[in-house]
Amino acid sequence: MTDDVQNNGTAMATDDHAAIADQPQTDAASDGSTSHYADLPTPQGGFAKLVLKRSGAETDIEFPLNPPSIAGRFDPAVGPIDVDLGSLPEGSYVSRKHAKFTYEDGVWRVTDLGSSNGTFVLNDDFERVETADLRDGQEVALGNARFVFHLTPASAAGTAD
Repeated sequence: MTDDVQNNGTAMATDDHAAIADQPQTDAASDGSTSHYADLPTPQGGFAKLVLKRSGAETDIEFPLNPPSIAGRFDPAVGPIDVDLGSLPEGSYVSRKHAKFTYEDGVWRVTDLGSSNGTFVLNDDFERVETADLRDGQEVALGNARFVFHLTPASAAGTAD
């Protein structure tokens, strides 16, 4: 994979996990496939993704989360990172190891890893957090990069217990 953002803003490949926009989309109802995540190992509890948000709207740039996933910027001294946000214009506000996304006991969580510009979760207002539980559709900001956290059907089913 490459570390490039295509100029049309529709896709990004960051590491071994290409942005979902780069992967073929499938329709479970028509072809029997389960999802476009088929090539990734299935974590306990299913999948989640971060969808980049710009100008108040979700984009089609998506980052799959395979827990535990560390989001940040690639650093040649440290090596690859699970979710590399360094190619985004907003990436300059993201620390090298900014936040960790985990799935434990049926709950997705984000934990700030001592970032310079903070990790924020939108409840009534954006709140800077050390650790926070996440729900489907909740906004998360890593520094100046804003995302919407989405569960896939497998994750949503796993959290309905």
